[in-house]
Amino acid sequence: MELELTQIQKDILYALVTIYKNKGGGSVKGEEIAELINRNPGTVRNQMQALRSLGLVEGVPGPKGGYRPTSKAYELLSITSYEESVKVPVVVNGEPQDDLSAEEIDFPTLSHPKVCQARIRIIGNIRKVSPNDRIVVGPTPVNELMVFGKVVGRDDTENTVVIDIEKIVALPKETVGEYMSTPIHTANAEDLVESAAKELAERGIYCMPVVKEKEFVGIFTLDHVAEAIKKGKLKGRVEEVMRPKIVSVEKDITLGEALRIMNDENVRILVVKSEGKPVGVITDQKILRQIAPEHAKTSI
Repeated sequence: MELELTQIQKDILYALVTIYKNKGGGSVKGEEIAELINRNPGTVRNQMQALRSLGLVEGVPGPKGGYRPTSKAYELLSITSYEESVKVPVVVNGEPQDDLSAEEIDFPTLSHPKVCQARIRIIGNIRKVSPNDRIVVGPTPVNELMVFGKVVGRDDTENTVVIDIEKIVALPKETVGEYMSTPIHTANAEDLVESAAKELAERGIYCMPVVKEKEFVGIFTLDHVAEAIKKGKLKGRVEEVMRPKIVSVEKDITLGEALRIMNDENVRILVVKSEGKPVGVITDQKILRQIAPEHAKTSI
């Protein structure tokens, strides 16, 4: 007999699968699920009992325990299991959504050439996407397609959005070396946040690498500026607010590979090297600007 879940149970299950995937398979706390779907933690815990009894969720004991989805949950939601899945990026209104991943793209209107729409099933909190939002999905695995469009509808029960397709692009096979920005503009780890923020503003860029003693040690972005303002740290040092993570690639990898690495590493900028020596940088927005300029925001 097919299981019939309530909407709150579906929300919890989708959230559990999303967080479990983003954590690389680690157990998920009820509080994390509650925060993602904007529900009371007590409500989530109560529903978890029902989901466990249905064989869709299993508990992980211990202080670092929590919950994880069972294979039955993936089967019920028609979702690829964590071990077999590949995250497909979702960008909404120019902002990458790290906790969303496209699971399936369906083109139901191919027989109606005047109507070009797609239904996209998304893993994550679907309520972050609203009608009239601009959305970019991809690159998809294997064929490296990117779908650009405007949201015209949302189905919370199936975790899908309906979009009017504006463009479908197959990623070019050019390398990052052909599109990288050079020379590399950097911030010093010892610089004041307000000085580095001014540098971003004057150059009209979103982010730049941070160096300390001639080594790349992190990334400084406009988001860090906003956080510094919020916490009154504009007079603090860049290294106190930066993200201490840097990802490098060789200049001969393709644009598609670069986007995949950004997605896997959860970064928006890569340092490009030639024979191990830094020669430039490339951002997700720089790549988008090359393939779909009307959908790209500020780029480095």
